[in-house]
Amino acid sequence: MTTIFIILTYGIPASLLLSVVILVVELIHPRLLLRGYPKDVQATVSPLTQEEKRKTLFWAVPFWLLLVGFPTAAALEARASDQGFLFIFLSAFGVIFLSNLVDWLILDWLIICTITPKFVVLPGTEGMAGYKNYAMHFRGFLIGTVLAAVVGFIVAILTTLL
Repeated sequence: MTTIFIILTYGIPASLLLSVVILVVELIHPRLLLRGYPKDVQATVSPLTQEEKRKTLFWAVPFWLLLVGFPTAAALEARASDQGFLFIFLSAFGVIFLSNLVDWLILDWLIICTITPKFVVLPGTEGMAGYKNYAMHFRGFLIGTVLAAVVGFIVAILTTLL
């Protein structure tokens, strides 16, 4: 089985499910994603309440399970192919990278920056420049790529050793 096939097999559903989780949180309670909002927006709204922090933790659990579960499944599939550590790493990294790419291009640039639907705009921040900050989201993508490499490496090591 090729690396690309494994990445697509696990990365497409991971990207879709992670996007759904993010969009559901954005629709139900966008303030829970406050840390991902532009600085000008964050400075305008009040900090998260204790109740919002608890809700954030509730939504973080399925998010992180998906974010780690799919790359782990891809790494296990790669290990079963007896292709070696690099193949296992690339499979795990590729799944996270694909999810990061979808988040950046579709959720961040298309939905948030270009379309900017009302449900992503926090009350009192309408029309703020931060909502069109493409550079902020690109920096987030670059940081996500580094984190994808780190998580992919850890998953690959653990998968190889188990």
